[in-house]
Order: sequence, then structure tokens, then C-alpha cells
Amino acid sequence: MSEKVTIYDIAKKLDITAATVSRALNNNPKISPATRKLVLDTATTMNYKQNKLAQALRSGKSNNVGVIVPRIDSNFFASVIRGIEEELHPEGYHVIICQTHEDEKREIENINTLLNAQVDGILMSISNVTKENELVIKRVISKSVPLIFFDRKLNLDGVSSVTINDFEGGYAATKHLIEEGCTKIAHLAGDQSLEIYKNRFKGYKQALVDNGLKFNEKYVLRTKSNVDAGINAAKTLLQLDTPPDAIFSSSDFAGLGAIQEVKEQGFKIPNDFCVVGFGNEPFTKFMELSISSVDQSPMEMGKMAAKVFLEQINNNDNSKVEKKVVLVPKLLTRKSSNRQNQ
Repeated sequence: MSEKVTIYDIAKKLDITAATVSRALNNNPKISPATRKLVLDTATTMNYKQNKLAQALRSGKSNNVGVIVPRIDSNFFASVIRGIEEELHPEGYHVIICQTHEDEKREIENINTLLNAQVDGILMSISNVTKENELVIKRVISKSVPLIFFDRKLNLDGVSSVTINDFEGGYAATKHLIEEGCTKIAHLAGDQSLEIYKNRFKGYKQALVDNGLKFNEKYVLRTKSNVDAGINAAKTLLQLDTPPDAIFSSSDFAGLGAIQEVKEQGFKIPNDFCVVGFGNEPFTKFMELSISSVDQSPMEMGKMAAKVFLEQINNNDNSKVEKKVVLVPKLLTRKSSNRQNQ
């Protein structure tokens, strides 16, 4: 293997100082255009590769941004990442993607790795085991590295976030079911350790109260965001002495499972039973029985999180930029709940 070319090799070839080569490579205004061109051309000919980490340490800027998500095999998070990249790439930034797999240790490792890589900022959706007093997150803040939460967040002073109004989404989904004639509405509530699911549950409950329906604790089940969880939840609900006539699921996947079980037990959807999910996953609109769902606008969320980061990184007056952006959810009604349009 050939030895790595250094600035000293370039300097020796051109009979100039290494300092001059370094300044030319870093576009220092003290170097004439002719010398800079000569150095760059020689560097290219000699296949010189700059040490990006060393360059970042010198300049204080790496043009890399870390993005941490629970998982990337999710349409929602994949779309958020796409939105982030579409906004940051034209500005010269590269995105480093990390997954936590809902594991606290991995989350800590991801953050430390990104900080050690001298990233210019971290855009993050927390895992379901993140604690609000997590020291590693405070480490990001202490290093003055811009930190922006999206979707799942902690409420920390000085930290920006981009979310949707989950309360409003839960409220709208439940109100829609009531308007379709449903009076016994169950809720697949998701992981209540996460604020997003808490707020969807609160929206569901408030919609019942505002429309004169009694809240029934037996109709609320905590479920994971997968099809099997939805199937099992529907089985439990349909075994009640007074089973529900509708489900608002905090997850499209659990909602899909519920639909499968409801149909398996002989109910007709939406005539006998209505279902609304949350997330607007691609499968919801392409199924023969399309599923009503609350759209989370992941592309817009990603773009907005990137814009908040750019505003912080480009802030020259040293004032703290903190934004709490809350996007408006959109209820998309389809066959699984539209009784009136049958």
C-alpha cells in the first residue's frame, strides 16, 4: 500500500512551505489565486486527501449533522430523514444517520460518537427509554452543539423541537368516529411513557367528554405499534360484555391488526365497526379497504427541523435560538370509517 500524501509532500514538490500549502487548501485569503490553483492542481495530481476530522478541529466546523432515530425501517422516520437531507444538502451539509432501536445504551453511544466526530448539530427523536435527566443529552447542550428534537422530544430549556399536535390529531380522529355514529369507541393507546402517545390519548378522551360520551377505562389498551398487537387488542375488546363499535388506534400498524381481527369475527367495516389509525403509512391508502388515518407530515417535519438547525448554526449575534414548532395534523378519512359515504 502506498504511503498517504501529506501537505509536506506537496510543499516539497512545489518548493514552498507547508503552511502555504495548508492556507491554500483552506482557501485563506492571504494566498494568491495563482498559488492556490497551483496547490490544488498538485494536490489532485498527487491524490492528496484532506483529513476531515483534523480540518473540523481546526475550523470548528465539519459540515456533518447527526440524525438519531429509533429505527430507519419505518416510512415515517425514513421520510423525516429525506426531508432533513433535502434541506441540508444544498447548504453543504452531510447527514450521519444513527439508530437507537429503542435502546438507552445505544442512544448514549450514538450521541457520544457524533460528538466525538465533531458534528455541527444533532437532530434527534428520542427512544422510549430516554430519561429527562439523561446526562449525555445535557452534554450536547453543554458543548453548545445545536440539538433539535423532532416527533419524540424531551422538554428541556434551550432545546428546540419540531412536533405535530398529537392532542389535536387524537381529538379529530375520535370526533370523526362520533360523527359517523359510533358511541362506544376504544383506543389502542401506545407506549404512555412517550409524550406523543400520551397526547393522542388525551385528545381521544377529551373528544368523548366534549361530545357527551362516557369514558370507559376498559376500552383503553396499551399496545405496541405492530399488527400482532392490534390483533390481540381487538380480541380482548370484542370479548367484553359490551364490546366497542369503533377503534381509534395510535398506530396504523396496530389499527391494521385490529381490522383483521374484527373482520375475522364477522363484523362488516365500516357498517358494524369503524377504525381510524395514526401515521398515514403508505399501505393505508392502497389497501382494498383503505384505512382512515392522521397524517403526521414527516417530510415537512424533517425540513422544518433542518431549517431550525440552520437558523441556529447561522445565528451570529450569540443569542440563544429556541423554537417549539408544532405542525397541524391532518385527518384523512377513508373506507374504514366512512359510513356516510357508503
